[in-house]
Amino acid sequence: MKRLLIVASLIGAAPALADEGMWTYNNFPASKAKEKYGFEPNQEWLDKVRLASAKFGYGCSSSFVSPDGLVMTNHHCARGCIQQLSTAKKDFIANGFYAKTQAEELQCPALEINQLVEITDVTDQLNTATKGLTGKPYADTLKAEMSKLEKACTTSTDVRCDVVTLYQGGKYNLYKYQRFQDVRLVFAPEHAIAFFGGDPDNFEFPRYDLDVTFVRVYGKDGKPAKSPNYFKWSDRGAKEGDLTFVPGHPGKTSRGLTVAQLEYLRDVGLPKQLFKLSEIRGMITEFQNRGVEQKRISNNLLFGVENGLKATKGRHEQLVDKKFFAQKIAAEQELRAKVNADPKMKAKYGAAWDEIARAQDTYRNIRKEYENIEAGGISSQLFGLARTLVRASDELPKADTERLRGFNDANLPALKVQLMSKAPIYPELEIAQLTFSLTKIREELGPDHPFVKKVLGKESPASVATRVIKGTKLADLKVREQLFTDGKKAIEASKDPMIQLAALVDPDARAIRKTYEEQVEAVIRKNSELVAQARFDVYGTGIYPDATGTLRLSFGSVKGYTEDGKQVDPITVMSGTFDRHTGEDPFALPKTWLAAQKDLTASTPMNFVTTNDIIGGNSGSPVINKDAEVIGLVFDGNIQSLGGDYGFDESVNRTVAVHSEALIEALKKVYKADRVLEELRPGSTPNVKASPSL
Repeated sequence: MKRLLIVASLIGAAPALADEGMWTYNNFPASKAKEKYGFEPNQEWLDKVRLASAKFGYGCSSSFVSPDGLVMTNHHCARGCIQQLSTAKKDFIANGFYAKTQAEELQCPALEINQLVEITDVTDQLNTATKGLTGKPYADTLKAEMSKLEKACTTSTDVRCDVVTLYQGGKYNLYKYQRFQDVRLVFAPEHAIAFFGGDPDNFEFPRYDLDVTFVRVYGKDGKPAKSPNYFKWSDRGAKEGDLTFVPGHPGKTSRGLTVAQLEYLRDVGLPKQLFKLSEIRGMITEFQNRGVEQKRISNNLLFGVENGLKATKGRHEQLVDKKFFAQKIAAEQELRAKVNADPKMKAKYGAAWDEIARAQDTYRNIRKEYENIEAGGISSQLFGLARTLVRASDELPKADTERLRGFNDANLPALKVQLMSKAPIYPELEIAQLTFSLTKIREELGPDHPFVKKVLGKESPASVATRVIKGTKLADLKVREQLFTDGKKAIEASKDPMIQLAALVDPDARAIRKTYEEQVEAVIRKNSELVAQARFDVYGTGIYPDATGTLRLSFGSVKGYTEDGKQVDPITVMSGTFDRHTGEDPFALPKTWLAAQKDLTASTPMNFVTTNDIIGGNSGSPVINKDAEVIGLVFDGNIQSLGGDYGFDESVNRTVAVHSEALIEALKKVYKADRVLEELRPGSTPNVKASPSL
């Protein structure tokens, strides 16, 4: 992998003309886009793009592509829904899905789509409330003030409000969303073409994937929701050199972190994550070898683990590159030198970096207990439900401002969606996951640790996992509903072994969480605010914040790059898809594609790359042109983009997308999905029967 060059943004200055930045909609550098590409988005254009974009579930992006609530995203983003709707007899992951009529559209069990309708800067309110506070008083006050703002903003169950932390606390924005909780599957291709090339091709280019799914949002009246703001389909698609915009929800970048924080990630955090993901992959692989059904029900889990493993490797490789890390050190030293040269700034900001370093040292000391007891150590879908029920029974009777984050009134509708999901739960897979996680907790903490003794007693991890999974009734939605409704008394009286396990470990989990929040998180939050304010004072405010999973907009162009001395062309064509077909997974095309090969236009653009700055979470983002028309669908980045957590190098960082013409060609000639085509390009398709293979 080519190492990233450090760029202006990493020392706090705004990028000059590089296609760098995941920009907020209230600080988009329209003049810079005009300076480089000759087009300056105005406020009306930005508002339309914002309202036509949507957050898909809890980790992807999407967009409205018709006035009747049709939403486009990636197949790999919708896999959870597709998997949950599948059965052993109807495997929509393997065979695809197409609703030939509106009545055949299937409701996703636990999916929510959010549309950002309003942004309000609340920095002054929060800074005023926390002024002069540190440690626990600072953490408690900040949490309470965030909850107040979110609650006042949340006027109905159709609305979601989140206080978003930007610039590591330099600014705070209140984001107000329109929530859509009735989401129905309309079209999904087979996994074999959606993820053609599998893990070997993941984060690579050239690519030949049709990674797309269409869903529809419905209103409370049971009818398709109207979506007046949507992206129309381009008549020409993407061409080399075209200006491109990507609106989406990049998950998380770490470009603004201090050297101490990056050292922790390099030396501890990422290596631990690599080991853990590798072992989980082995566990799932063993589970899949048990049989066909075991493979089907765990495929989605394996996909996520392998994707995370490859991405984490790329991030770690970036941080262990000595030249790159030296540049990060130099950038921080430059900023600190400018701060220390000014007595007022030194008094206000000078100690912030050292305070963050001390907090990182504290975290190193408590990491094992925090990660194994509180932050996902015990892993099982049923355990997660039990923990939520146990904590809800404790938190909901409290005043809203005193609750744990996630249990506030503003968050309850989303919490209930997950808690009351009708998605299937597979006991055999649950036992495997819980056994593995309990085994790793014992390994990490040691058999003599009080928490390990409390959880296992005289039993083995496999014995505990088997007993509680086989004994629990939490897979029954009615049982969960009753426990949630009846609250604390019902939880305390419950004989359900999974509820009892969650209640048993919760005091330990809350205790280590409290230590983390007060001694690590609060210190880092407070001092990161100071670092961000120092950066504003030194370099100005014309910079973009790190990604936070919230809606951003990037600009770039369709452009190839050089890898290992060879030029990589920016666009692949459909004929290359068949050239890559071997008949063996993961390079085996579906029967539908092989049958349609003679009808497909070989020169149809298939996938392409752009210079847009993206990161994980942008999956499902549309690629649009200056007329706000769809020209592609983001589904990946190239291998060089994996270091994009920490920096951006326009010469090699690339966004990978499905071409809009490939989508039309496949829908028309492979799947005969005329109902979808008619929404994307009204009046363009005759009535043709749907492909019987789907």
